[in-house]
Amino acid sequence: MTNNTLTLTLEWFLNPDHLPFIAGIQTGAYQKAGLDITMIEPTEHYDGFAELQAGNIDLHVNEPIHLFEHYFDDLKALGCFFVTDGGVMMKQSSMEKLHANQPIRITTPAANSVTNKIGFEILHRYAKQNGFELDRDNVEFVETDFQHLENLQKGDAHGGFDGAWLCFYNFEGIEANHIGLDYTFIDQNLSPYPNFSALELMTTHKTFNDKQAAIEQFVQVSTEMGQLCINNPEQAREIYYGYTGEKPSALMDDIINDTLKRLITPIKPDNARWLALRDMLTKLDIAAVSDAQYAKLW
Repeated sequence: MTNNTLTLTLEWFLNPDHLPFIAGIQTGAYQKAGLDITMIEPTEHYDGFAELQAGNIDLHVNEPIHLFEHYFDDLKALGCFFVTDGGVMMKQSSMEKLHANQPIRITTPAANSVTNKIGFEILHRYAKQNGFELDRDNVEFVETDFQHLENLQKGDAHGGFDGAWLCFYNFEGIEANHIGLDYTFIDQNLSPYPNFSALELMTTHKTFNDKQAAIEQFVQVSTEMGQLCINNPEQAREIYYGYTGEKPSALMDDIINDTLKRLITPIKPDNARWLALRDMLTKLDIAAVSDAQYAKLW
């Protein structure tokens, strides 16, 4: 690979969160800047951190929580380009059960020790702030898939769901509004926890040293493309539909419009942004990244 050739891998399926990079490809801006960019969308579970560490890719996009959960010594953060509101979407009809500390069922695409612990912590902090108790045994996380709204409406073979965890407002919130679902979205605005519903661009120190000029150019062009989308919603929608081939719809229009308000420019490292998150993950015994390790990320 030449020094102007960069491989970018996404955290999951392609969506409007990735518009700065979609626009860079679709408009030809990367090519005009002399960059050869390959963007890879995973089709199944993909460990971009292992690929970064092995030197198989140059750049990776993922949520900031994974900077700590999958930390390795050479990891380098390049900056956050998107922040949304994320948390647990509760059916309004189930809020009384929650406040009464009665058993509730939560649908989630990933039920494991880490995500379950964080999901409960969000609800627990909400309960504490609102003056009621919440027992861990009364909150069941059920692994289903990413169809949060469908699962909330239909339930599963074992019964209905009271809420959905790993929801993001620019997707599930907008979709819930479209279908008229009455809900309470317990996010960082209602529960006192550091928001981590965001996407960070990352590389390794070695890759950065080997391809510094290209990576800095990539970040600059991506920043420009993010701002282009923010300033021109209609063009941003055309870019998204043109790149993905997806048929335009009122729902996706609204998702894109809401997402544009959440893009961040310029993309640049910020060593203060995720400090409170690092501390929360340490407290929950999920990840322990020292001050020196944290400083090396930036």
